[in-house]
Amino acid sequence: MPAITLLWTCLFALFAIVLGALPGRMRTLKGISIGDGGEKDLLLAMRRQGNYLEMVPMALILMGLLELNGLGPVWLHGLAGTLFIARIAHAVGLDAERINTFGRVFGAAVSGLVIVGMAVWGFVITLG
Repeated sequence: MPAITLLWTCLFALFAIVLGALPGRMRTLKGISIGDGGEKDLLLAMRRQGNYLEMVPMALILMGLLELNGLGPVWLHGLAGTLFIARIAHAVGLDAERINTFGRVFGAAVSGLVIVGMAVWGFVITLG
């Protein structure tokens, strides 16, 4: 069983709850049921959650499949830890006014590299 992927999925899930709670809290405080109501800070919180949920599930699926195919624990923890740091950096660095913040660029680039790396690794395992 993919115990390492399970461990990391639990951590990623808890962070997803945090990112989801922020727009929920803002909606309650501002009385906005659907959408962002023209509130930039709510839109930003929604995109932080959305970007996270757009990237993390595929990475965890790849990680689980790599683990099931024998990828070692050091690699799995390294990939997941790197991705987790990248996703935190991206969420913190996402800014409504500036596109090129360090956290946003670092988080997006590193997340993409981790996912591409896992996908290539999967091809090597499958086709090699």
